[in-house]
Amino acid sequence: MLTGLIIKNYALIDDLNLTFAPGFTIITGETGAGKSIMLGALSLLLGERAESKAITDKSRKSVIEATFNEPAHELKKVFEENSLEWNPAEIIVRREVSPTGRSRAFVNDTPVNLPTLSAVTGNLVDIHSQHSNILLSQSGSHLAIIDSFAGNGEMLASYRNDFAHYVALRSKIKKIKARIEKNKENRDYIAFQLEQLDKIKPKEGELKQIEQEFDMLSDADQIREDLGEAYGLLDGGDRSLNSLLAETTGALSKVNLSLFSEDGGEELMKRLEVLRIELKDITETVYDYMEEVESDPARLAKVTSRMNLLYDAIKHFKVLDEAELVALHKDLQQRLYSIDNGDEDVSALEKEARQLAKELKHKADILSEVRREAADRFAKILTATAIPLGLPNLRFEVALSQGKLTQDGQDTADFICSFNKNHSMQPMSRIASGGEIARLMLSIKSIMAKSMNLPTVIFDEVDTGVSGEIADKMGEMMRKMGGEMQVMAITHLPQVAAKGNSHYKVYKTDREDRTVSHVRPLDSEERVRELAAMLSGSSINEAALANARMLLGQSIN
Repeated sequence: MLTGLIIKNYALIDDLNLTFAPGFTIITGETGAGKSIMLGALSLLLGERAESKAITDKSRKSVIEATFNEPAHELKKVFEENSLEWNPAEIIVRREVSPTGRSRAFVNDTPVNLPTLSAVTGNLVDIHSQHSNILLSQSGSHLAIIDSFAGNGEMLASYRNDFAHYVALRSKIKKIKARIEKNKENRDYIAFQLEQLDKIKPKEGELKQIEQEFDMLSDADQIREDLGEAYGLLDGGDRSLNSLLAETTGALSKVNLSLFSEDGGEELMKRLEVLRIELKDITETVYDYMEEVESDPARLAKVTSRMNLLYDAIKHFKVLDEAELVALHKDLQQRLYSIDNGDEDVSALEKEARQLAKELKHKADILSEVRREAADRFAKILTATAIPLGLPNLRFEVALSQGKLTQDGQDTADFICSFNKNHSMQPMSRIASGGEIARLMLSIKSIMAKSMNLPTVIFDEVDTGVSGEIADKMGEMMRKMGGEMQVMAITHLPQVAAKGNSHYKVYKTDREDRTVSHVRPLDSEERVRELAAMLSGSSINEAALANARMLLGQSIN
């Protein structure tokens, strides 16, 4: 639940630091005192757009920070998906807005983008405003309400995962068909190019190999002459390197080398032996090279022809090198195969798509059955819950209809109702007034307090348009919801305000240069006077105070 809220330099609020308790919290204050400003600041933590005009003091940034304690364990998955540090004790979210309008968001002091911020806070708090009532009148939200009531989360997630796979598969089939059709138009040209490359048969690494062979064959006589000269210097007579090394070894063997070293020259003689072996190996290698070189005009002509053929092909097919030529050859083979045999591949994919569509339909049918049962239960519970809120003639049903498969299944839902005995049932969007919608939405929230799995719900003047006994019942409903979750309500009605477990007042003061909003908790006596003012206006008399105490006494009982 929400345990702390800090707001700095936002609209009329200069510096606000509040702590909240569980249960049902009331927030009251005169129109324009700043109640909506608090909600606006909280909306920034839900990912709403930040505007620099909300910053009063342009010399410093605006900061909104909220602390939530003991978050639901299910939220840990969101943290893991976004590489955030999970703290089972509390979550701190913060939004900072600079005077230029640029904003930064943080979750447990880790910078996050707005979608991530929304993913986290969307599981922590729900702000219900007049705009939410408008959304209720739109049928697009009705199916989501039924799914939430039915607890269809896992089932719907599984279906949506399969549906995404199905859509991707159909898209793949469409692209393959388009490519096949395009390739068919160019089949003759592709076949002609492939025929040319089939004759050439380019191979990876071949060009480099024949270029080396060409260099050797084209200059074979000179290469053999140079190698022969090198071989002669190594082992070509009495004055060759091998002969001189042998003479050197013989001369040193006559010397008493122990006069120069403790090992008697053993190390020096070993080094000469190593040198002799290495020199012999070099000599043999040069000889082998020399044997490999031979003048072969016929082979040179063949190599030259093949090299020129590859050069011409690289130029003709407008590729950079031999590797790209080989890749083009393979690509043309695959494209021609796809043209001639692609229908078989598409048939296999379409068979897979038909099987997946069958499985999707089966899952959609199960969803539909669960939704029908849940819709009937929901309609009965909602009717029983809403009738005491001044809707005695309410008739309510959930109209489910089926269509093509979508990411939400095959169903659409529409809330239809009638508020008068002599009126036929029609879609809610056509007949419900603002006050009726507000009462229905409160009833829905009351029913779904547990299934929503939200720790905190904030109602912004959900009781607009009602008074007296109905307001008292709406307040009682919110108080009961406060037993399941943290509930906050901004209200102008004393009957609702009296039901709260705690009470905060929003008020303004004037400074020399500006007007500032404040929020403070009310003690028991201050709460009596606040309710009395709500009952009688600016003039608080003993009758109003007595009525306020009576309201509070009733709420306590």
